[in-house]
This record gives sequence, C-alpha cells and structure tokens, in this order.
Amino acid sequence: MAASPISGIPVSILLGMAINNFVLPSFPQLKQQLTPGLNLSSKLILQLGIICVGLKLSALDVIALGGTVFPCVVLAIATGLSFTAFLSRRLGLPPRMGLLIGAGTSICGVTAITAMAPSLKANPQEVSFAVATVVGFGTFGMLFYPYLAHFVFNTPEQVGLFLGLAIHDTSQVLGSAITYSQVYNSPIALQWATVTKLSRNICLGLVIPILSSIYARQEQALENPEASSKNSWFSLSEFKKHVPMFVYGFLGMALIRTIGDAGVANSGLALGVISPGFWKCLTHLIGGKLGTCFLGTAMAAVGLNTNFSVLRGVGVKPFVAGFGGALAMGVLASLLGFGLQLGEGNDSGRESESE
Repeated sequence: MAASPISGIPVSILLGMAINNFVLPSFPQLKQQLTPGLNLSSKLILQLGIICVGLKLSALDVIALGGTVFPCVVLAIATGLSFTAFLSRRLGLPPRMGLLIGAGTSICGVTAITAMAPSLKANPQEVSFAVATVVGFGTFGMLFYPYLAHFVFNTPEQVGLFLGLAIHDTSQVLGSAITYSQVYNSPIALQWATVTKLSRNICLGLVIPILSSIYARQEQALENPEASSKNSWFSLSEFKKHVPMFVYGFLGMALIRTIGDAGVANSGLALGVISPGFWKCLTHLIGGKLGTCFLGTAMAAVGLNTNFSVLRGVGVKPFVAGFGGALAMGVLASLLGFGLQLGEGNDSGRESESE
C-alpha cells in the first residue's frame, strides 16, 4: 500500500488549534489542568521526537547516487534559506518566523520546523504560522507538480530531482513521486525523488546547529553590541554553547543508522549483532512510528497553545514569504533538472521505462 501523502503532524497541530479556539474557551478550568501536560509535550516530548527521527537518516542513501544529487541539494537549501530570510526581512516578519519558514521550505517541511523551533526558542504562534505556510504550499506542489514535471521534463531522473527539491515535506515528496510513478510507470523517478529528499533531510543535522548559533549571536549583538564585536564571528565554543543537547542526540542517531546500514551491506549484520530484518523493523519503529508519535503529540500541544486572534495580527505576510520561498525552490529545481547530466545508458528516457 502506498504511503499517505498527508502527514499526521500538520493534522495534529490543526486539530489542536481547533480544540483550543472552539472547545476550550467554554471550559477554562480544563485548559488550566492541561497546561502541565502541554508544557511537557511541547518541550521534552518534542525533543525526544527529534532524536528518534535521526534514526531515519542514513548517509548511505545519498552515496548510492554518487555526487550528482548532493551538490544540487546544497545549492537548493542555501538558495531557499537565503531568499526566504531576505524576503521575510523585507516584509517585516520576526526573524525566528522567517528562519522557520525558510527551514521548512528548503530542508524538510514540518520536521525542519519542529526541529528548529526549540533551538530558536520560537513561540507557538510562530511555529503554527510556519507549519501552515509550508504545509499549504507543499500540498499544492504535491497535487500539481507531478503532472507539470511530466509536461516539462524529458527523463525520469530530471522529474525525480525536481520533485525531490521543489516540494517541502517528506510525505508530500513521496506522495507526488508515487503519483508520478503510478501514472507514468516510472519507478526511476520515485527512486531519484526519494534519495534527493533524504539528502535534504540529512542536511537538517548540519543546518540546525549552524542557524541556531548564528541566530543566537545576532540576538546577542542586538542586546550587547560592544561585547559581541569583541568576539570572533564564529568559534567552536560559541557553536557548542548555542547547540541544544537534543541536536547531538539527533546526529548520534543518524550516525548509528549509517553505521548499522554499512554493517548490513558489508557483513550482513547491523552493528555486528543485529540481523537485517530486525534492523529494518527497529529503525522503522523508532525513527518512523515512535518519532512521528512524539512529534505529533508535540505539535498537538503547539496547536493547543495557539490562539487565532494572535495569528490574525500577523496577517498574510508569512504566506507571502512562504510563497516566495516555494517559488524560488521551484524555479531552481527546474533549472537544475534541465541541467542534469545523465549517466551513460539513461538517454532512452521515459520510452525505455514503458517497454
């Protein structure tokens, strides 16, 4: 059965927002009783979910397609983050919201937002708007990009690269790639889209500590310009200071996954003792099921802490920033798709797949 293109995480935050704004106002004592659990979920449970997600990421998935995909991914992430941040500043959005929208647009959708939010100390309103923006434009891409890609590109490799770069959330990328694969009988497009998206996901482990450190130094500069000017622009000690502990847990889980996958490929045993079948089930249980459960719980708590009155005060600016970021990613993904150098034996394109 194909994976659902709708992620349960944005559904959780939308349900939480609906309950908080339409149900709980009639039960003020209930909201007060829920507060300790909401605080636990939006902090500790969220961090545990982020750590679990690290077990889904293996560097071997990127190496499988050589050096073609990763440079495109790095360029796309840099473009999406810088353009969205620039546009957010021009629109007068809070810096944290601009970073969250940029991370969700350029890296891995809702997962990037939920992973970045604790590092930036983002409030529930900023997280909610970022999630709504990224999910909205990502869903649009999921529904329409497969058919647009078939019209624009000539080979399944180009289509897979485009879908893997232009669409935000992992579930949305897989949903669009599965649609294309089924409609146009193109498993190669699904493979390329999946690896491209996983490459973006792996970059999350590098981007979170870097952006967290940069943001913290910017805030320090605003509060105490003289002290900030005496320090170097970047140092390892400052980097460690602003990187939360759960980020190390996330990176550690990704390292364990990579070592385990390498062990399966070389000796037939993950970490020297685990059979391939059990390793696959274990990584899926912790990285997929448990991580999604934790993140869904945390995002429901974020929704239960979000009031529509606060969201209305921000207006349409976050959606303009999200649209600009999505447009920049789409244009760049198209250009990279057109410039993709195909390997020997791929010149036959779609026709060879339909035979």
